[in-house]
Amino acid sequence: MAAAGLALALRGALPSGAAAVTVRGRGGLWSRLPPPAPRRSAAHFSFQPDPAPTEYGETQKMNLFQSITSALDNALAKDPTAVIFGEDVAFGGVFRCTVGLRDKYGKDRVFNTPLCEQGIVGFGIGIAVTGATAIAEIQFADYIFPAFDQIVNEAAKYRYRSGDLFNCGNLTIRAPWGCVGHGALYHSQSPEAFFAHCPGIKIVIPRSPVQAKGLLLSCIEDKNPCIFFEPKILYRAAVEQVPVDPYYIPLSQAEVLQTGSDVTLVAWGTQVHVIKEVAAMAQEKLGVSCEVIDLKTILPWDTETICKSVVKTGRLLISHEAPLTGGFASEISSTVQEECFLNLEAPISRVCGYDTPFPHIFEPFYIPDKWKCYDAILKMINY
Repeated sequence: MAAAGLALALRGALPSGAAAVTVRGRGGLWSRLPPPAPRRSAAHFSFQPDPAPTEYGETQKMNLFQSITSALDNALAKDPTAVIFGEDVAFGGVFRCTVGLRDKYGKDRVFNTPLCEQGIVGFGIGIAVTGATAIAEIQFADYIFPAFDQIVNEAAKYRYRSGDLFNCGNLTIRAPWGCVGHGALYHSQSPEAFFAHCPGIKIVIPRSPVQAKGLLLSCIEDKNPCIFFEPKILYRAAVEQVPVDPYYIPLSQAEVLQTGSDVTLVAWGTQVHVIKEVAAMAQEKLGVSCEVIDLKTILPWDTETICKSVVKTGRLLISHEAPLTGGFASEISSTVQEECFLNLEAPISRVCGYDTPFPHIFEPFYIPDKWKCYDAILKMINY
């Protein structure tokens, strides 16, 4: 038993590719260990940057977290009432999205808060009601739930309950979102559907650095409270040429990234890059032409673009990392079924996470990867 235990310990400690090791156990017994299996290190997608935009002036190479920093810098420079606050934002935040901003704008405009998400959002509502611009950071989307009451019962309803005498439309809530490869239960969740049931707020999820900056600035300018979820796996993995000056990408407008005739693929955030790969696979292996759409805004979502595409293709696949039951794919599916029923050639397919807590070592099996999406396309085509 001692030899076996030591063998297991050594096997876990050996680097990938190491030669077999001989271990001496109790009583002079010898045990020979096989070399360990290679460690999985590849992401479940590959990021392909969009062409550099030309309509917004000078661009600079930025990853996603740097594009967020640039957007926040632009917002603070333009609006003297704008403030940024949250856990650890003063020194730059755990993902470095606010690095350098306190030094540039002062501790009265970029400052830390206690570890209290309900307090962070409540404080932001109060600032926004005075007419100032509040940009709150929740350190992980998984920890936004203590602030749920403040968001859905206060922020979302403030204008309505006061008869538009008061509002907190100047509030934007940022939060890192989605799987990251090793986040497990409490650092991998995608909670957008929880908030999509609540009128009065907007929910936005970008796919890339260029999109992140333009959409975040639009959220900050929008006169409704916004939740801006940032795919944290893309913070460093996604790099593009991003305009240095402020620019704005409209909310509630989905984007057709690739036109097609046989199947409509819809996703948002990281999953957009998965379905782009799936579209290429379907074309190459099946001769199937896929139309790829980035939804971008979850609430209010662009029903017109999605339905127009499904009328053309007759098939729809929606994919997201969040669990299947009650996920936002359900809302899209229901609406398309009501609006495009006579145009459908096959049942709508939802390729999503499982109805379980988000796993750690089993993440590769949990996520809706390109092979699961490909199988769903094959099933729809053969229906």
